[in-house]
Amino acid sequence: MKNIYLLVFLVALLGCSKEKIQQKQEDLVVKAMTEGQWKVTNFVKNGTDLTSDYSTYAFKFNTNLTVDAINNGTLERSGTWNADANAQTITSLFPGVSSVPVGNLHGTWKITSTTWTSVNATQTVGTEVKILRLDKL
Repeated sequence: MKNIYLLVFLVALLGCSKEKIQQKQEDLVVKAMTEGQWKVTNFVKNGTDLTSDYSTYAFKFNTNLTVDAINNGTLERSGTWNADANAQTITSLFPGVSSVPVGNLHGTWKITSTTWTSVNATQTVGTEVKILRLDKL
């Protein structure tokens, strides 16, 4: 009977540890995203380089899961963002915006590589393929 209690305790302990590890991963993603502002340094849509469309923009990701699109130092639009460390994705939405360039950032992006100061991501919707790189300012 003691072995059953020990087994249940160990399973519960391991389950908590996994949840704690997952939470730490998510906390690190939030910390990395919310420290400083980000600049689009590469944006390609269906093979067409649109990076210059973002030359005047910076993006500020906030801990309350909002994101600000700042154009020439002025807040142009606020939206929302979320990250999933397990799926290695980030999702952004700027409600009411369909125009470019900010509208091109809607949706869920698959993170292909990341460092503390850069993120490379792709998004495929139907036949449309987008490639994005963000660098910290």
